[in-house]
Amino acid sequence: MVELSAHCRMSSNSHASDLQHPHKATTVTIGRFFEDFQLGERIQHATPRTLTEGDAAQYLALYGSRFAQYCAAPYATACGFAKTPLDPLLVFHVAFGKTVPDVSLNAVANLGYADVRFLQPVFAGNTLFVDSEVIGLKENSNGKTGVVYVQSRAQNQHGEPVLQWQRWVMVHKRDHKTPTEHNSVPTVKAALTASELPLPQGLHAPAEQNYYTGSSTVAWDYRIGSVINHGGGITIGDSDHMMATRLYQNNARVHFDAAYMQQQPAGKRLVYGGHIISLVQALSYNGFENALWLAGFNGGVHANPSFAGDTIYAASVVTDVQKLGNGLSALRVVSFGIKGEPGELLASLPALTESASLPSTIVLKWDYWLVLP
Repeated sequence: MVELSAHCRMSSNSHASDLQHPHKATTVTIGRFFEDFQLGERIQHATPRTLTEGDAAQYLALYGSRFAQYCAAPYATACGFAKTPLDPLLVFHVAFGKTVPDVSLNAVANLGYADVRFLQPVFAGNTLFVDSEVIGLKENSNGKTGVVYVQSRAQNQHGEPVLQWQRWVMVHKRDHKTPTEHNSVPTVKAALTASELPLPQGLHAPAEQNYYTGSSTVAWDYRIGSVINHGGGITIGDSDHMMATRLYQNNARVHFDAAYMQQQPAGKRLVYGGHIISLVQALSYNGFENALWLAGFNGGVHANPSFAGDTIYAASVVTDVQKLGNGLSALRVVSFGIKGEPGELLASLPALTESASLPSTIVLKWDYWLVLP
């Protein structure tokens, strides 16, 4: 018997005789190709998501992040939050996942991020609604792919924006022989300034921070150009990265479909790049224990692919420190996700913060702002 696609399964009004004609079965075409995008169009992404304490617990189980404001209610309120906020990266990954079916399901690669701003905290019980605008389209010279640039935003159930970001992704063309003549590349913000960083209302340095975090370090203890080796590593399990990606409802086939990926150059399933970001963030607690808030990304590059079995280490370079007022400062950091122990690579990391060419052992370069006392 031929199994019919979801939208072709027999309804209560279908005739049994239909099952005698297997040639009627069709395969659903999902996801957009490069030709399907129009410059300036707005896309309302399906399936809003209400985040729960269960989501927060599963996220913690996947990465083991120890930042106290996301797992200890007394500390969260001591920092000025109304209650325990969800980790901003959990919010980012879920919102990002909403965009995948409409933007990157037929992607070759997610190329980068810019102007990522966490506008206000998200709490358990909040619902995320996500939409995107196509802000750039550029066909590649090979005629087989093109780059799609989108500006995306997530709002809560009250219509209040909680997150915004830009990203660009390389997408397959449906027809390699017919050029689209798209050649529009938007201006992408190189970096957020400290004055542009959104801060949660009421955020302040808690009086007993050392009691909760085990560290008395403040922003001005860091020196520009210093390298922090966060120590330890996390080996990616097949079930880990697939469970994480399912948590975000990211259905890109490159992460799940082994049969499909055997026919692709990689030869096996790719780990979702956001999974690497969260691993690096979890590892960075050793060095950034007193970070109160992840305010935004200046950029992020998935420099090389990651696969199950890779062991990821993290190291960071401090690139700026700025006062914000109210007892807070902003620390600009470039963190690297590295396959295997960093070793001699550590000495070259300051130079690599400005380099577009990265060694094959670096799978992530992530430029972002933290808020510290």
